[in-house]
Amino acid sequence: MSENNPDGKRTARERLAEERERQKARDRRRRAVLVSAAVVGVLALAAVGGLLAANAGDDDKKKDTSGPVVAPEGAAGKDGLAIRVGEEGARSTLTVWEDFRCPACKQFEDAYRSTVNDLTKKGQLKVEYHLATLIDDNMGGSGSLRAANAAACSQDAGKFAPYHDVLFQNQPEETDDAFADNDKLIELAGKVDGLDGAAFKKCVDDGTHNSWVAKSDRAFEDAKLRGTPTVLLDGKDIFADQKNPLTPAKLKAAVEKANG
Repeated sequence: MSENNPDGKRTARERLAEERERQKARDRRRRAVLVSAAVVGVLALAAVGGLLAANAGDDDKKKDTSGPVVAPEGAAGKDGLAIRVGEEGARSTLTVWEDFRCPACKQFEDAYRSTVNDLTKKGQLKVEYHLATLIDDNMGGSGSLRAANAAACSQDAGKFAPYHDVLFQNQPEETDDAFADNDKLIELAGKVDGLDGAAFKKCVDDGTHNSWVAKSDRAFEDAKLRGTPTVLLDGKDIFADQKNPLTPAKLKAAVEKANG
């Protein structure tokens, strides 16, 4: 970062770490919303209000995810819940749990995108993407679910990697459920050559992979992961050591070393 940048003392890595901490706090609140009968007055009202907001649209979401589980083309990993990018023979594996509405996920993608894409193109790294819907649960709405379904539809068309990047590059504000609009998701597909055809549009509008996305989100919850993004390099959390976290440069060096 340039020394002339007034924000230079706060690196992109530090801002990402701070955003992840905020995201983890939101995730913890979602998982542990228990309103005690002893809580009264304003605090009780605030807690109940927060619970209602988190559960907004639950009935609609249950309907959206009540159909058969249809995995996208080439789904990999345990129970077929991962979308793999890169060559099978790559010696290093990056496991990424993300939510397309998650601000910290966007920060991770913006910081690491070029490095990850370069390493996968070289055949040195494969990435297994797992999709979650935490922001829908925290904020209400269905943008996380619908964006994840659209991403799975792009996998059917062999266009997951570029569409995944487009979604994060065009992520709305966390409180703006813009990705709940299928027309918006189809419009963004126009930024990926050869994606916005009839089959993709039908897949998005039908919510073909909604139940698969819901199953992936349940797997995330069952794994009791700390939040999104959760990123593992060959099974090791790259953010576990906050004093010495993996950077894009260190990721590149580690992968290149593993590949000899």
